Amino acid sequence: MKSQDVRNQFLQFFKSKSHSIVSSAPMVIKDDPTLMFTNAGMNQFKEFFLGNSEPKNSRVTDTQKCLRVSGKHNDLEEVGHDTYHHTMFEMLGNWSFGDYFKKEAIQWAWELLTEVYKINPENLYVSVFEGSKDNDKLELDTEALELWKAIVPEERIIYGNKKDNFWEMGDQGPCGPCSEIHIDIRSDEEKAKTSGRELVNADHPQVVEIWNLVFMQYNRKADGSLEELPAKHIDTGMGFERLCMVLQGKQSNYETDVFTPLIREIEAVTNKEYGTSEKANIAFRVIADHVRAVAFSIADGQLPSNTGAGYVIRRILRRAIRYGFTFLDTKEPFIYKLVATLSRQIGETFPELKSQKQLCENVIREEEISFLRTLDQGLVLLENIIEEAEGKKISGKKAFELYDTYGFPIDLTALILRERGYDLDEKEFEAELKKQKDRSRAATQVTAGDWTELNSVEKDAFIGYDHLESEVKIAKYRKVENKKQGELFQIVLNKTPFYPEGGGQVGDKGYLEAENGNVVYIIDTKRENNQIIHFAKSLPKNPEATFKAVVDASQRARTAANHTATHLLHQALRKILGEHVEQKGSMVHSGYLRFDFSHFSKVSKEQLEEVEAFVNARIRENHELNEQRNIAYQDALDQGAIALFGEKYGDSVRAIRFGESMELCGGIHVKNTADIWHFKIVSEGAVASGIRRIEAITGDAVKDYFAEQDKTMDEVKTLLKNSKDPVKSISNLQEENSELKKQVESLLKDKAKSLKSDLKNEIEEVNGINFLAKLVDIDAGGIKDLAFQLDNEMDNLFLVFGTEQNGKALLSCYISKNLVAEKDLNAGTIIRELGKYIQGGGGGQPFFATAGGKNPAGLNDALQKAKEYIK
Repeated sequence: MKSQDVRNQFLQFFKSKSHSIVSSAPMVIKDDPTLMFTNAGMNQFKEFFLGNSEPKNSRVTDTQKCLRVSGKHNDLEEVGHDTYHHTMFEMLGNWSFGDYFKKEAIQWAWELLTEVYKINPENLYVSVFEGSKDNDKLELDTEALELWKAIVPEERIIYGNKKDNFWEMGDQGPCGPCSEIHIDIRSDEEKAKTSGRELVNADHPQVVEIWNLVFMQYNRKADGSLEELPAKHIDTGMGFERLCMVLQGKQSNYETDVFTPLIREIEAVTNKEYGTSEKANIAFRVIADHVRAVAFSIADGQLPSNTGAGYVIRRILRRAIRYGFTFLDTKEPFIYKLVATLSRQIGETFPELKSQKQLCENVIREEEISFLRTLDQGLVLLENIIEEAEGKKISGKKAFELYDTYGFPIDLTALILRERGYDLDEKEFEAELKKQKDRSRAATQVTAGDWTELNSVEKDAFIGYDHLESEVKIAKYRKVENKKQGELFQIVLNKTPFYPEGGGQVGDKGYLEAENGNVVYIIDTKRENNQIIHFAKSLPKNPEATFKAVVDASQRARTAANHTATHLLHQALRKILGEHVEQKGSMVHSGYLRFDFSHFSKVSKEQLEEVEAFVNARIRENHELNEQRNIAYQDALDQGAIALFGEKYGDSVRAIRFGESMELCGGIHVKNTADIWHFKIVSEGAVASGIRRIEAITGDAVKDYFAEQDKTMDEVKTLLKNSKDPVKSISNLQEENSELKKQVESLLKDKAKSLKSDLKNEIEEVNGINFLAKLVDIDAGGIKDLAFQLDNEMDNLFLVFGTEQNGKALLSCYISKNLVAEKDLNAGTIIRELGKYIQGGGGGQPFFATAGGKNPAGLNDALQKAKEYIK
């Protein structure tokens, strides 16, 4: 059975059981601070489990793209080494929100596996939660046990502990017991030797969990206690790749048609063959897995970067590059070539892979080029560490610096050291790594208390499109401890005019005012799991009172102007640069706007001027805001609205139109484009391969910008003493400066020529070597030129020059090339040693090297030390 059929049969089966098929959520999570990526199928339904929203359908089914590479669920290091763990994988699931419960979930799971997919029941084992004797004091899940007893022989039922059979969303929130279904795909001969029952949850590659049925019936509170949920839910997850392995009769996920097209393409582009060695096989599996994770992340809007989720994606890609570099001998970019195969393979199921194919290829190729360069540089730095090592053990602290500062992989360091006969102090490395992780964890650690509930939240709680003030009540609140920000309070109102951060727009600020005049300032507003959270440094003295919620109107107006300007900018870029331009991210503050877009070359000055003129023309045309709320998604697209990539839209959307600009957007906008006043681009540049960024300002910020420009120009005119034609004055100064530079260069050449003659007379012969170590008063370029000139006139030279430039020390070492070979002298090695005297370091080639330092007083000691090398 082809993988496409496996997926379709799952969805159609649950459709026949009155489930609505929903699309996969983006893999990159935007409105949940506890998660970077979707790591389970339930993530997009979290708001329903938490009771923050009512689902449109109480039964749904889907295939969800997931990523497990960070936090509690982290399979990264297993990927490639075994045959069934993945970074990115599809999770097939069926869900009930307060509808059916254990009976239907268990019966339908068995029906699908054994009657639809025709899996032999004798190969299946099931587990139930055995209960726990810890603080929770939970009983055996007798309800699930009795349901399974009616289906399978009791010897195929396994009693699982809390680790394996009690599923929790996190430290707090909905949770409950679960039943796992495991499959044994070993040969009959192997089954006869050992019962599959003994191998369940024992990490056996052919006895694996295939489906997890979670029965959400509890809520975990902040104090660790459990309470019954008012509505009970079903949350199931089945690994698509493992299911394909079973149904296609394979012993490895990588032997299925989910991965074989990618593996064949890797064989073609690397000229290597899968199956020739275990190390190469691991590399093939790592690359085939990782390119899926990286391509899906980029298609969902997360580019590789140095922080947060972007760092995770960069790490995954670099792991793939490293395995190719080390075990497949790939020294040129090639992973980007696999995107086309991936797009052809599953582009119908996930159309974002098709629409973002070129972007994925360009970004991955750029990352490959960059990291291959890093690997080359790292090899040189590692060579230096080996040269400076005392004995055969390499400092873990230095290896960590290579890893942390330069991005050179530690396992590659260890591999090279082993090949060279050196040991790595792994304990010291792990200690340094732990320090870094502890620092990072301490900076981001958040402790949240339980919610105190006071009032219910109204159905349409956000009223900020129409109001900046409102009479409100506090629906619930809780205290959170943040290591970075200290003690904060999170407040949910029954209704709110405060816009929560989203769509690139920052959250509103303002205050809550009690009837007695007491004020609590709102410092930020965010949306988490479909509820609007207001952040404050204190709580009202009487939380049950009625308050006036007031948004900072001036900040809101400036932000609205900038947000509307991003729409006009998007329209301008598509008009001037071409329809290929797509928004790839934005940040809208009250002070400025930032807009990222797809384009594969630098935007010229003339094009930027056109874009600026286009936007300002739309501003002057006084376009009124045309807003359509709760319009059907497809109707909006049919009207020409642009939907942004990486966003998940519901059945109903909000469409914003200004003239011919129309986009789906939930943000705040001006009533008329004239309110923007003026638009000014302040910078344009590259963010990543194929992604450009424009930063711009509007309104009062433009007025301030022009005022500053006027002030600067007045100062320039005053300095030039020419108020009529400052441009001509600057041109004259440039010509004069150029002429003076020529004169200085000529004088320096004469000085060096005279100095060369003097230095030749000071060179002394030591052990057959013409040696000189001396302080000179010329710059670095002059020293190098002087050394090469002396070498043309004398043989067997060993020169060390020192100079002080701008309070810094500089050392240069030149050795005739014949001495490098004959006397085993190396300028790079010598200069690193001499650099210690000036509190610096350096390097270079065996015949010429330099070192810089911050201690000019050490120059004389360094020059004195130099002579010892030839004595």
